Amino acid sequence: MLIASPATGPRSPAAPAGALWYDRPAERWFEALPIGNGRLGGMVYGGSPAERIDLSESTAWSGGPSAVDLSPTARDTLPSVRKLLFAGEYARAQQLAGEHLLGTRASFGTNLPLPSVHLSFNDAGATAYRRSLDLDQGVVSVAYDAGGVHFVRETLASHPHGVIALRMTADQPGAVSFRLGLDGSVFPGRATGTDTGVAFSGRAVESLHSDGRTGTAVEIRVHVETERGAVRSSDDTFEVAGADSAVLIVAVGTDWAGEDPVRQVEALTTTAVAAGYDGILSAHVDDHAGLMRRVSLDLGAEPEAVGLPTDRRRDRLTGGQRDSGLLALYFQYGRYLTIAGSRADSPLPLALQGLWNDGLASSASWSNDFHLDMNTQQNYWAAEPTDLAECHTPLFRFLQLLAETGQTTATQMYDAPGWVAHTVTNAWGYTAPGTAMGWGLNVTGGAWLATHLWEHYEYGGDDQFLTDLAYPVLRGAAVFLLSYLTEEPDYGRLVAGPSESPENWYVAPDGARCSIAMGNTVDRVFAEAILRACAAAAEVLDVDADLRQRIATARARLSPFTIGRQGQLQEWLHDFEEADPAHRHTSHLCALFPERQIAPRTTPELARAAEVTIARRQSAPGWEQTEWVEANFALFHARLLHGDQALAHLTSLVTDASEANLMSYSVGGVAGAAQNIYSFDGNAGGTAAIAEMLLQSDGNELELLPALPASWPNGSVRGLRTRGGFTVDITWQNRRLQHARIHPSRTTTHRIRYGETTTELTFTEQEPLSLSAT
Repeated sequence: MLIASPATGPRSPAAPAGALWYDRPAERWFEALPIGNGRLGGMVYGGSPAERIDLSESTAWSGGPSAVDLSPTARDTLPSVRKLLFAGEYARAQQLAGEHLLGTRASFGTNLPLPSVHLSFNDAGATAYRRSLDLDQGVVSVAYDAGGVHFVRETLASHPHGVIALRMTADQPGAVSFRLGLDGSVFPGRATGTDTGVAFSGRAVESLHSDGRTGTAVEIRVHVETERGAVRSSDDTFEVAGADSAVLIVAVGTDWAGEDPVRQVEALTTTAVAAGYDGILSAHVDDHAGLMRRVSLDLGAEPEAVGLPTDRRRDRLTGGQRDSGLLALYFQYGRYLTIAGSRADSPLPLALQGLWNDGLASSASWSNDFHLDMNTQQNYWAAEPTDLAECHTPLFRFLQLLAETGQTTATQMYDAPGWVAHTVTNAWGYTAPGTAMGWGLNVTGGAWLATHLWEHYEYGGDDQFLTDLAYPVLRGAAVFLLSYLTEEPDYGRLVAGPSESPENWYVAPDGARCSIAMGNTVDRVFAEAILRACAAAAEVLDVDADLRQRIATARARLSPFTIGRQGQLQEWLHDFEEADPAHRHTSHLCALFPERQIAPRTTPELARAAEVTIARRQSAPGWEQTEWVEANFALFHARLLHGDQALAHLTSLVTDASEANLMSYSVGGVAGAAQNIYSFDGNAGGTAAIAEMLLQSDGNELELLPALPASWPNGSVRGLRTRGGFTVDITWQNRRLQHARIHPSRTTTHRIRYGETTTELTFTEQEPLSLSAT
């Protein structure tokens, strides 16, 4: 039984998010520590006698807009491919689709890494070394002793001032000396020494994903301020000798949005220098902590692990020793990276590598772009439930761009109204299909991304957002689908196609290995999601009554989910054999998460079929276990109310798909990757999974501790958000709910669930209720 009463007393203050710390400098990228201000990022190595900061910036893209990416024969060929698929001539349909439906990428491009800031010092033989990233403050600190002097460096990426700032101090006067340079550019440019530091001018061009000529202009300025000491500039370096302290201001500008990058960096530098390091630090901490401290998490702590460096804690967890505190740190780290990588005014959303470009994805076949068949969506799964809704905003502006450019693709390729985007996109809103079969013809990639608009509305309830931004984009996606959906001949159901279930293949009845099909389950999932969201939004706004009726009719005719002969949820309309049973993608399980079209309480048979799919995929020889897959499986099990299984995948995410600096990676050997390549989605997905294990909501019901693992017997979480606009604090002991405090944002009636117990409660705006279980 749940007992509700008015909440008394103030909310408990947020506990510190913690810190990552190490007792040695980083020797490689996956040991460095990330900083970011939503546009400009850095990986700080913390070395002695040399420091290195690898720079990246979200708009430093090769390539540019293109009007020649669509196949001129696609529209006329579509009916023939559909006819062949309905007739069971799968191999011929595959051939025809490959010849006529795929896109081209004349100047698609990729985000490129920038040159690195290099500092060389006179000190050597560092002792008492400590390197840390304070998640609350967003500051990387390095401290050590050398030659009888205690040195301290602090590095941060300021969102208020738009720059990276680094301060060097010593406990003895005149001990700060260094040489500064900008090195290691992967694109053409020139570094020069200036009167106040170093500068770099270049253009982000490359020939793997673009034409080798097109790309953004990039300007970098590193300005140095010293307290006493002597300075000297050379052709490409800047030297400081005998200073008491020094501050570096790093500013980056590009012409991606039509701005003058030189003026950009000059303005940023002038403002930052006027503020001084103390002013930059103060504004940065206030800004960053204001987001970071909204949520706190305590999963208990193992005393023997608490005092160890982060890499050793991860090693212990890999060896099978429990460390719930490290998992809580991983949760907060995902929030930290979201804040550092995506702010309300960020020019672009989080790319495949978030904000931090290791140079590997951009030099691989897939590029560092925006993948719409999982990764970009997963990058933002933690934003709403962990109270970072502002960080979601760049994705919404990007969707407006896709809705604009996608109209041309809808018209010219499909002869349809509205808009469509496929599997990959770039900084200029590419919406054509991809360039290869197996992944390129994912027709609901843009629709899936657009569901984030409705999710944001469900959490925040902002009618103005719905009117101005969300509804026009949702409506465009819906009217495209209403035109695109086709009646299949056997039962008269509406199905999408020709399209692919990314990125999987099936074995046709004649033995052919094919990917193109009609009625793929993933398309059904997101057709239903977009049509439902569009109709609900139109009802809220009291518009488009005729469209709502058309949507209701179409939804009733969508093909149903089907259970195959192995007891699995079918991925395709027909019960095809999987060509690759160990494939990493389980696109059809999006019905379970992020959607709720399958759930254990409402569709138990389909939920069991989803369990079979998960078990079959994971047990197949050569299962492609990688970072976003582990996060997916943790989320799937959380939705299936399997806390221990969710925890097992979350732990594997940290131990088998995240590195010493806890940044997640796509494992080498999968999807053509020659080595482990950083991917942001695992960190965000892991954070979302923990939130989903502790609190779930569907807009009608809020469930407390739905998938609590046995090894988290005691704990608390403060500040999680739910659909319906609630903020929730939960404390539990001995695996049972002790206390929950629910804060509404508006007056409403809502159902609260704990286990099999539910209660209907009326909430009054801004008046929290306290719940306990008996």
